[in-house]
Amino acid sequence: MKLKIDTKEKFIVLTPEESIISANMTEDIEKIGGYASSEIPHIILNLKMVMEIDEHAAEKISFIQQQFYEKNRSMVICEMQPGVQTVFKNLDLTDVMNITPTESEAW
Repeated sequence: MKLKIDTKEKFIVLTPEESIISANMTEDIEKIGGYASSEIPHIILNLKMVMEIDEHAAEKISFIQQQFYEKNRSMVICEMQPGVQTVFKNLDLTDVMNITPTESEAW
């Protein structure tokens, strides 16, 4: 999975450049978890380009987000497209995750 990485002073914005995140991209998704030990403790995962996501991939992202908070770091997900948001909602993940409509709100 190709990721656009934009490093700011207090956070890093990761933007997948794929329109579909499938279950076979789990290893790539796990790389996001590696940022939990980076010097900059706050991550924004911007899903604006992702139109579809597999349920397993969505669950993996939720799990990674929880790992960030267990390490006293933050990971905010923003700009979910309707199809992606539906998958997270159907898995009952939207209530336990930190999700914002826009990237500026995630800041």
